[in-house]
Amino acid sequence: MNTQKLLSNYSLAGLELQNKIVMAPMTRSRAIKNIPNELMATYYGQRNTAGLIITEGTSPSPNGLGYPRIPGVFSKEQVEGWKLVTQAVHKGGAKIFIQLMHTGRVSHKENLPPGAEVVSPSSKIVSGEMYVDGKGALPHTEPKEMTQGDIQHAIEEYVKASKNAIEAGFDGIELHGANGYLIEQFLNANINNRTDGYGGSIENRCKFALEIAKSVVVAIGHNKVGIRLSPYGVFNDTGAFAEVEGQYTYLVKELNKIGIAYIHIVDHSAMGAPEVPESIKSSVRKNFSGTYILSGGYDANKAEKDLEDGKGDLVAFGRPFIGNPDLVDRIRKGIEWNMNLDMNTFYTPGEKGYTDYPFS
Repeated sequence: MNTQKLLSNYSLAGLELQNKIVMAPMTRSRAIKNIPNELMATYYGQRNTAGLIITEGTSPSPNGLGYPRIPGVFSKEQVEGWKLVTQAVHKGGAKIFIQLMHTGRVSHKENLPPGAEVVSPSSKIVSGEMYVDGKGALPHTEPKEMTQGDIQHAIEEYVKASKNAIEAGFDGIELHGANGYLIEQFLNANINNRTDGYGGSIENRCKFALEIAKSVVVAIGHNKVGIRLSPYGVFNDTGAFAEVEGQYTYLVKELNKIGIAYIHIVDHSAMGAPEVPESIKSSVRKNFSGTYILSGGYDANKAEKDLEDGKGDLVAFGRPFIGNPDLVDRIRKGIEWNMNLDMNTFYTPGEKGYTDYPFS
């Protein structure tokens, strides 16, 4: 199996990666009291032969802790906990970006700490239920429609979280603008029904994402900022809308002007979601001069071919990294991947189904 391109090093906005293999962000719900810990450091450290690791979604705000046991990066205790992770990752030569994920309306108030509130661009309740420890699945909480003051406060939280991330030893941050969380709640016309400067047109729906991107670039540098986007995603009541291609072309062009390090496109078609049209992917390639991270159901052969064909610069692998802590070594040596994954332990506390998968 030829994996020469996949295993070769790469310069990500001046950050030297030891290969083109990216560990995709995946929620694992092991942060007890929302604080990163030794167990999480072990998990990420086991996978430190990747070129780039992107962490699980991490809230920049008490308001964004919508799921149980997801980490934050807004308190001193959280920063200290993340230092354990970044040190473990850097020991193997990998670089690590933290994914900043504010859940917005995808939340239940009982998962939030005292004084926090469920917020979103509109008061629409997301369908389905949210798990709460000790109570099981409960209907999502109705969000508060954000005021101009709330929007400015959220942007400031992203900036502070980005600075905290650098203090914790991260090489950069990824803005989670996908999967129906807060940034995409502004981007998506099926959710955002605002009539002020943050809704009603392509430019206005993109404003929140672009203001955050600009602000964090000023705070930590353009070479330390990436973004994850999911045009045509359907998670959390998103879905396509009339101007979706035009909107994402506009957004990518504006992000290119800001000069961020990378764009990471989500394609969950391998898991049953609609396929992201090739027109969108090629539009990103054409209108963005930074690094383009491919993702979605890749094996080593497909990854190598798409890199050879110039479709992207790096390739992200998600679930394969759960069951294969030594995925890079398996790719290098042509060893079969373990895809016998226990879905019952994806989001449960403890080491079972987390740090106990075998090395080859």
